[in-house]
Amino acid sequence: MQFYKILFLCLLSLLTPCLGHAQEEIQTTDTVYHEDIQEFSRNLEQISFVPKGQWITGISVSYSQSNQDKYQFLIIENLNGDTYTFKVSPMLMFAFKDNLAAGARFGYSRQRTRLKSADVILDSETEYNVEYLYSISHTFYGTAAFRSYLSLGKSTRFGLFNEVQLQLGGGQSKLCSGSGEDFTGTYAQNFNASIGLAPGVVVFLNNYSALEVNVGVLGFNYTHSKFTTDQIYIANMNTKSANFKVNLFSITFGVTFYI
Repeated sequence: MQFYKILFLCLLSLLTPCLGHAQEEIQTTDTVYHEDIQEFSRNLEQISFVPKGQWITGISVSYSQSNQDKYQFLIIENLNGDTYTFKVSPMLMFAFKDNLAAGARFGYSRQRTRLKSADVILDSETEYNVEYLYSISHTFYGTAAFRSYLSLGKSTRFGLFNEVQLQLGGGQSKLCSGSGEDFTGTYAQNFNASIGLAPGVVVFLNNYSALEVNVGVLGFNYTHSKFTTDQIYIANMNTKSANFKVNLFSITFGVTFYI
């Protein structure tokens, strides 16, 4: 028994330096590991493209008109009519911080279409004739907007921006067709709510004025419509949609002033 005690003490005396050395290596390794951790930085240099305290105001206007006389397009022949679309949207924003701005945009749009006659020809035996179709609509809307600007390098003339938009709007429309005893019409009331992202490009012409182009990329839209046909029949329709691609039909050109 005395022999085993002596053997145990000898093994313990031999292992103690090894354990101490291993512990020292672990502590040394931990120390080196903590010393190697450094704060990550992308080193992106951003200048004050739109300084704090600036007012941003502007307006975008669009108008289009077309007249058709015996116009032909695919299966539509002998199209006679005219149409126009008008949109105006003033804007006011304030830069509460460098390259960050918030504000509102208001808008009004009006569209009218008058179709005198048109032939829809599907094949040699299938043909439809449309006459006396009239449509008119107008919409008011308000938009709360938040913008962040990004300069291209150190340039203060060219820059990018991303705008977050929350829009509420409503309007009325009327659609009539036929004549005489065949006359019929539908009146509609619309309500619309949407939220989306609209990135764009801004080019300064001088220190106070710039040209802007933006396009809708991402958005969620909700529309509620109430229809009344011939002042008798009533119908309701709810529409929900989401957009996750570049919407070429939402390209907007405008002039802004930085005061």
